[in-house]
Amino acid sequence: MSEDIIIQAAQWLATEKSPPSPVIPTLQRKFGLDLKQACAAAREAGLIRARAL
Repeated sequence: MSEDIIIQAAQWLATEKSPPSPVIPTLQRKFGLDLKQACAAAREAGLIRARAL
């Protein structure tokens, strides 16, 4: 379950035209993530964007 929400958050962040600032607190609020999960989602979003190039 927690892996699914991390991937969902990462996909959302990766597809945002203007990513929110600050990113981590936004992910925590929007998806109910803890700090470690929000960081993992941000990292995964970066990988998703890199693979899209």
